Amino acid sequence: MADGDGGRRRTFGPVALVGIAASGFAAVAGHREMLSIPEATLTAAGGLAPTLQERSVEFPLAGASALVALAAWGVLLVTRRLVRRAAAVLALVASVGMLVVVVVGGFVQDGDAAADLAARLGLNAAAVEVDRTAWLWVALACSVVAMLAAGAAVRLVPSWPEMGSRYDAPTAGTTAGGAAATPAASGADPAEQSNLDLWKSLDEGHDPTAE
Repeated sequence: MADGDGGRRRTFGPVALVGIAASGFAAVAGHREMLSIPEATLTAAGGLAPTLQERSVEFPLAGASALVALAAWGVLLVTRRLVRRAAAVLALVASVGMLVVVVVGGFVQDGDAAADLAARLGLNAAAVEVDRTAWLWVALACSVVAMLAAGAAVRLVPSWPEMGSRYDAPTAGTTAGGAAATPAASGADPAEQSNLDLWKSLDEGHDPTAE
């Protein structure tokens, strides 16, 4: 069992790195051209050849979902317990939403996108088709990877290492009555307890160097 827990703890770095990278690339891809009318199609239809941005559509909702997933990974790295689990769930939900937007927009509603682009350019919609750009495939792949990484995080996060209590507020070394606990009573390391006392003194406005 100990070996299994240790193996799960070692997945923290790789899974987090994959989730952050996939969400980051998906955020970039989500704000790029996903569907585009080929320049040759415009020429054949008798239209001018506008810029790529004018003859393309983006999926900003996919980019926004990727940014949410990326922010959730950032929260997951610096929190503990229930908040950390909630951040993993949020990353998973955002990744699934990102994937749904890319699949629906790029494969289900691509005909609607072609009609909208044709109307924008003053062309016959029946003679216009759109191509899926490389950015759409990047967004699709990154969405799948981000979803898998977030799913793994939801399952494994209880066994992942957390930030130590040394990063908490210095009040952790005080008793319920407000008095500072002794090293023996609190179970804290003497050096750590000394640091807590120093912080408490600074909070109260005392200058330790004056002594």
